[in-house]
Amino acid sequence: MTHSINTRLATEGGVLVVGGGPVGLVTALGLARRGIPVTVVERESDVYRAPRAMGYHWSALYGLDDLGLLEPMLERGFAADGFKFLIRSTKETLSFSTCPLVGHVAHPFSLTLGQDQFADIVVDHLRAMPHVEIRWRTEAAALDQDGDQVVVTTGSGERIAAPWLVAADGASSRIRGLAGLDFQGLTWPHNFIATNVRSDSFAPLGLADNNYVIDPEYGSVVARITKDGLWRVTWAEDATLPDEGVLERIHDFLVGFLPDGAEYELTDYSRYRMHQRAASSMRVGRVLLAGDAAHATNPTSGFGLVGGLHDSYILAEALAAVSRGEVGDSVLDTYGHDRLTAFWTVSSPMSTESKRLVFHSDDPDRLEIDLQMLRRVARDPALLAGFWSGGSRIESPSVVTGEYLSRGRNEIA
Repeated sequence: MTHSINTRLATEGGVLVVGGGPVGLVTALGLARRGIPVTVVERESDVYRAPRAMGYHWSALYGLDDLGLLEPMLERGFAADGFKFLIRSTKETLSFSTCPLVGHVAHPFSLTLGQDQFADIVVDHLRAMPHVEIRWRTEAAALDQDGDQVVVTTGSGERIAAPWLVAADGASSRIRGLAGLDFQGLTWPHNFIATNVRSDSFAPLGLADNNYVIDPEYGSVVARITKDGLWRVTWAEDATLPDEGVLERIHDFLVGFLPDGAEYELTDYSRYRMHQRAASSMRVGRVLLAGDAAHATNPTSGFGLVGGLHDSYILAEALAAVSRGEVGDSVLDTYGHDRLTAFWTVSSPMSTESKRLVFHSDDPDRLEIDLQMLRRVARDPALLAGFWSGGSRIESPSVVTGEYLSRGRNEIA
């Protein structure tokens, strides 16, 4: 492969990361902390601010701690010790506490912080590192590679070369398409509506910091976002509904959801498609996928960003070892195999089941079966411990050592 003289070497012996969302940034930080030079390119002009992920499963917190991110995240956000199921048809409230995790894991709680604030923290860490460059307003338009390097041509015509490329550019990944990879699975016939809302009327509802409201009409994921009383209310609507009229539909939903006569302030919202899809492979030569670019799930269980974080922990360790010549690059094939297996066997089925339960509980017989199971789990500590351990299976072992990176910190039967 021959390149013109104006081809820019992004990182001598390093990595080019396409995508400046949380997964791309965390992967860059994991590489940089291992001494690998990194260039991050992102088409947006800054961190993306629309409402997106905000919850971080306990099983992923060890990696954030290792990267020096957990403490500042807790300062800006907060820890939550479980969640509630609120069943509108029966007026039941079932509490699922994280108490069974205490004494078994390093961080027996989930963490709440807006995805944009999380990204801000990672960017601050990256800016303090001399061998990291973040380039905003830079879009990948073309891709070429050979046995030695990858070359990305940007929208402005610049050519950026690096030995390795990590594509973390989201579910609509341009790099995945340029690499010739399929995105297999399904797109749901529903959109998610994620709203940020302030209202004094949340208090009388008896909510925890995190909640699942089970109802065929007002099914929703409801969570406190900030310490000063901003809440996220997320629900599903028919994907065929037009963009125009969305504000009226949001109003109608919130009026029906909140107590009669409640007043509210809508501070922000986003409307987006939901998928259960994954790439046919997470590696093509020197191009590797991570996060939603590799696998996208509906976010009901909160496993989208969390699955991407587990990708980044494994990939940063592996790619640093490969770059330093400590292991052969076949470990990167293992990385892709293991992470796709975790998606299809854990993240996707659990998220699909959660979506059905919360938003589509219109079969009374099936709902009663579901509620009987939830009631048993809520009152039995052993079953509750098993419930919490299920999400930890999103993690896969290190492809360098064969051991789990969380070993000794996330031990629960």
